[in-house]
Amino acid sequence: MADQPRAREAQALPVNQILAGDCVAAMDALPPACVDLVFADPPYNLQLKGTLHRPDNSRVDAVDDDWDQFDSLAAYDAFTRAWLAAARRVLKPDGAIWVIGSYHNVFRLGTALQDAGFWLLNDVIWRKSNPMPNFRGKRLTNAHETLIWAARSEGSKHTFNYEALKSLNEGVQMRSDWLIPLCTGHERLKDGKGAKLHPTQKPEALLHRVLLASTNPGDLVLDPFFGTGTTGAVARMLGRDFIGIERDEGYRAAAQARLARVRRLDAEALQTTASRRTEPRVAFGVLVERGLLRPGEVLVGPRGQAARVRADGSLVSAEHRGSIHQVGAAIEGAPSCNGWTYWQFKRDGRLIPIDLLRQQIRAEMEGNP
Repeated sequence: MADQPRAREAQALPVNQILAGDCVAAMDALPPACVDLVFADPPYNLQLKGTLHRPDNSRVDAVDDDWDQFDSLAAYDAFTRAWLAAARRVLKPDGAIWVIGSYHNVFRLGTALQDAGFWLLNDVIWRKSNPMPNFRGKRLTNAHETLIWAARSEGSKHTFNYEALKSLNEGVQMRSDWLIPLCTGHERLKDGKGAKLHPTQKPEALLHRVLLASTNPGDLVLDPFFGTGTTGAVARMLGRDFIGIERDEGYRAAAQARLARVRRLDAEALQTTASRRTEPRVAFGVLVERGLLRPGEVLVGPRGQAARVRADGSLVSAEHRGSIHQVGAAIEGAPSCNGWTYWQFKRDGRLIPIDLLRQQIRAEMEGNP
């Protein structure tokens, strides 16, 4: 019976819907602590002065829409603080937020995030492989935008799928500079005249990486500046749910049509490399208790260093004693050591990593002998 109120609340949420109107009012109408992640691509407040032209005198399709116009920096700051406060209220305690901006606004966004109580995790540089040139030749080519990733608060246990991103990056730890092209070609939505439907449509590859990094299948993602629906399209494909908020009727219609064409990947395709932090903890002593390693057996380090296993799961070498991690660190003269990857044992004349025994125990714990 205790689960019924939560079930009714979940059903009441406008999941996989696009809400019309002002983003603050729409978020204020949602229950508190109901979403797992917020991805926000707010107005940049570009402060453009006049029309831009290329060297051939053709007009540049720049961002000059009404939604990007603010009377002053103070007005923009007030707008930012209002929507951030509303977003923080609807985030779950262990939720997180991604905010993207350019040099025009990202520093103001960072300050507002910290002032609102968010805990900054990373700033990510989205380096565009095909940026628009600086046609006036008075500045450097603006070839990147910045994403700020922040937890709801300092103590939040935010989702980070480290191993999945590492797999995405060919086994190498993912860096905070991402080389991804601008949205072009078939992905770029056009209006009836063949012009860009939305001036700042984000590439799906960017949202794929964001959602893969910081959400899990079934999570609910809120985008308060939904535009033409990139966040929703990628969320649906990756088995996440979304709530979009967009005040422009034309953008909403384009997003609805786009979402209708998206197919969710099957369950097997949605599986990603699991983070080791989520795996059951196994103490080295369990291996001794289970008889997989015997007291008195010798473990060998990467350069032939030897340590003997004791009955309580500790190790003793010629000069050191302690856990598998402590003895490994002492031998190396290092502040720390992962003993699971440092030590090996001998079987039939071969050296085998002790971590294989840990994985055997974990498989049994998870019911996969």
